[in-house]
Amino acid sequence: MSDIPCDTIDFAKLDELLRQRPPPPQPTQQVPASTAPAAETSSVPVAPVPESSVRAESPPTVAQNVATPVGRAEARLGNSTHVIVFGNEKGGSGKSTASINVAVALLRDGHTVGTIDLDAGQWILTRYLANRNATIKRTGQALPLPEHFFLAGSNLPNRTDSEIDERQRFALIIEKLSVSNKFIVIDCVGTDTHLARLAHSFADTLVTPLNDSFVDLDVIAQVDVASMSVARPSIYAEMVWNARKRRAKRDGGSIDWIVMRNRLSHLDARNKRDMADILEQLSKRIGFRLAPGFGERVIFRELFLRGMTLLDMGQGRDRLSLLNLAARQEVRALMQTIRLPAAQLRVVG
Repeated sequence: MSDIPCDTIDFAKLDELLRQRPPPPQPTQQVPASTAPAAETSSVPVAPVPESSVRAESPPTVAQNVATPVGRAEARLGNSTHVIVFGNEKGGSGKSTASINVAVALLRDGHTVGTIDLDAGQWILTRYLANRNATIKRTGQALPLPEHFFLAGSNLPNRTDSEIDERQRFALIIEKLSVSNKFIVIDCVGTDTHLARLAHSFADTLVTPLNDSFVDLDVIAQVDVASMSVARPSIYAEMVWNARKRRAKRDGGSIDWIVMRNRLSHLDARNKRDMADILEQLSKRIGFRLAPGFGERVIFRELFLRGMTLLDMGQGRDRLSLLNLAARQEVRALMQTIRLPAAQLRVVG
């Protein structure tokens, strides 16, 4: 048996999906190759998804209407879909905040966007979108929503079977999203998992938010304290290198890797200058671009409860202060640095 295969978000049922206690795990059973594995979970709550939802799978079984041959190696995407992955093997770096802001920026730019939440420990992106839907219902605001899925890792005991199961479920989601969406935004968990590595290998653009701290930098590179230079790339950089090789082998594509300096202090400090110097060295050595991130601003945290971003604000009671305007400019600067195809960020005001 496997974990919940995938859930498209029916926002009316989301609270029930996330709060309902799952059934106790059952012993693993052999599943015939001609049938999809049944879903069973100890980490992701399961609840019925109404048949009226056009994107709905029907837990507790994998969607029977999507043909996914057992054992297929990789998902297949259309050439016109651009995949943006937010990844870092350290939690608390701001992946979910960055992913929701980029997704909303693209939606407000007039693009179709699909989103995938792989952080089964917290579901922050999923909760963010649920709060956004609640704001729409409460206020009547015309806030755009993406087509959203959340996906947890398999709990099959055999590692090979588990990875095959995850590849198939990931393929179901990403292929469905690629049919109707120009962009797919994926928010990864802050640990090294098979699903996270799989998502990285499908990235056209990989954004790695990095807190402006040598503690966080250590995930990407080890620093020689005597010379304040890069001693060697670290574990996450190696994982990205492997994802690049996997992507090139699969379809000849490449990954544009961007490291986003996040939670920057507004004060000039030696640590800030040293981080800038070392990241500049490292960018040339292992091949990434640097992007301006978000400052340490309360507004990014406050907007979570309403499911809104700074690009949604600017009218009525949501008029922006000067600090809010500066924060919104940080979002625009990030979008301009990422340089996504066909994304002009026409939101003004």
